[in-house]
Amino acid sequence: MASHTEISPREAADRLAIRELIDAYAHCADRRDAKGQMGLFTEDTRFLVFMDATAAEPTQTLHGRGSLAPVFDNLNTYRATTHFNGQSTITLDGDRATGESYCLAHHIGADESGRRTLMIASIRYLDEFSKQDGDWYFAERRLMVDWTETRPSAP
Repeated sequence: MASHTEISPREAADRLAIRELIDAYAHCADRRDAKGQMGLFTEDTRFLVFMDATAAEPTQTLHGRGSLAPVFDNLNTYRATTHFNGQSTITLDGDRATGESYCLAHHIGADESGRRTLMIASIRYLDEFSKQDGDWYFAERRLMVDWTETRPSAP
């Protein structure tokens, strides 16, 4: 872990911008703003979903910003979601960066009989970022599901 006893204004601004990018992703997901969420990615992005974080191969691999719509639209199967972002680590390298961030995603849905359920997913995102024209974007995002729990939920 890096010690930041001194940090340049540019590095501070880049770190803040990347954290805001991570938070914007969660905000767009919870507001069902798929178009806004897609706009956070580079045109040639890669998005990999690992429904089991221990798996060697992804459950789903998408290439290009336009391919992301179905993944983000899938959130519409839930009545509501809340993605709560936790810690993140960022390593900067000029106009490129890598990072890992944690998220607890809460999904309100219904079971086969229509009863309300709560599914909680513990997610880690392994990211590659790219700075283009002064703005940071996801160049690659690996969504790693560490565990899930589904249970009945009272309104």
